[in-house]
Amino acid sequence: MTPAARISAAIEVLADLIQRRRPAADALKDWGLARRFAGSKDRAAVASLVYDALRRRASSAHALGEETPRALVLGMLVSQRGLRPDEIAALFTGQNHAPAPLTEFEVAGLATFDLSAAPGWVRADVPEWLWPSFVEAFAEHAIAEGEGLAARAPVDIRTNRLKTGRDALRAALSHLQPEMGAWSPDALRFQPGPDGRGPTLQSEPAFFAGEFEIQDEGSQLVAALAGARPGDSVIDLCAGAGGKTLALAAMMGNEGRIFATDLDSRRLSPLHDRLTRSGASNVEVRVPRSRGHDALSDLAGTADLVLVDAPCTGSGTWRRNPDAKWRVRPGALAERIREQAEVLDRAAGLVRSGGRIAYITCSVLPEENDVAVEAFLERHPGFALVPMRDLLSAGEVDYGLLARFATQSGLQLSPARTGTDGFYLSCLAAPG
Repeated sequence: MTPAARISAAIEVLADLIQRRRPAADALKDWGLARRFAGSKDRAAVASLVYDALRRRASSAHALGEETPRALVLGMLVSQRGLRPDEIAALFTGQNHAPAPLTEFEVAGLATFDLSAAPGWVRADVPEWLWPSFVEAFAEHAIAEGEGLAARAPVDIRTNRLKTGRDALRAALSHLQPEMGAWSPDALRFQPGPDGRGPTLQSEPAFFAGEFEIQDEGSQLVAALAGARPGDSVIDLCAGAGGKTLALAAMMGNEGRIFATDLDSRRLSPLHDRLTRSGASNVEVRVPRSRGHDALSDLAGTADLVLVDAPCTGSGTWRRNPDAKWRVRPGALAERIREQAEVLDRAAGLVRSGGRIAYITCSVLPEENDVAVEAFLERHPGFALVPMRDLLSAGEVDYGLLARFATQSGLQLSPARTGTDGFYLSCLAAPG
């Protein structure tokens, strides 16, 4: 496919996902299945165009004066790809599967592409209804934080210290030019290429040997700060595919016990193979037999640490899922808040006297973070916040620099602040 034909394809995919309000991955898959002639490089290039257009959906629509799939692609070619209007016109010829020629209206919009008078939510490329939450969370930095979440994300991996060390892993992957992580002692980072994609790490021998897992450095960081120690009894209450479970097992050196579970048993399926590959031997997966079955009833009041990687809107991962921010609705946020309260209340019954709950979200919205923690403390007055100085000075690394990112009840990471996905952590000490 020519570059112009790929742009036409991206416009077509955008029209499908916008009209049908479906995930970008589903629309791209259907497009690829219907066009067998498109090779892997073509499919990757079209996907990159689609995701980049979604990153800047609001600002492109404002600058071009209309929110059509074509306008979103045109705006992206200026703001994301840095093309000049004449370069864009050379791609929009209407010939050989290229998009139709530019209209006078489009030429004028591309020539100015002015966002100086745009509302904050447009410049930040954040849904308008969520803009008050961004302002509450980040104040005068809200636009910069939105722009950070609209950028492309790097690929981070966590060195599995049960199998190797970071320096040795870096040497083994030197042909991929890894960078050292800024915060996590186990993190290596790979910057995205021109197409927005990182290296194919799952094909590396070190991956098959279990020497690393793909995990954002922010996820690694909040897992490290949760406070698991060798010999502890830990419950990962929302384990899912097990990224943080594996990180905890490595930090604990396989000493102690980790009980991993999830209300949705299907999400636990990948964890079994990942455990085998990682060499983690202190993890017991508790699979609920049914939706109402409590797989942890025998562990009530016993855990030194209960990790709650709570269900949330995923606003902190918009760099990796740019279509998700335009599909989230107020009803979904309300449902996530209800679920967060339920899982925190469940955690309170599992932690031992004097133990702790580590509440984590991949969100930057106060409603899912500080507000959720404060509501929990009102429902459970015996619990108390673990002081931030204790949280940041524990373990093998002094994270004192992170103190500037403390909130009223926790710690907020973000692309603009820490170069990571947007993760939140609050630790709560049980009475006793």
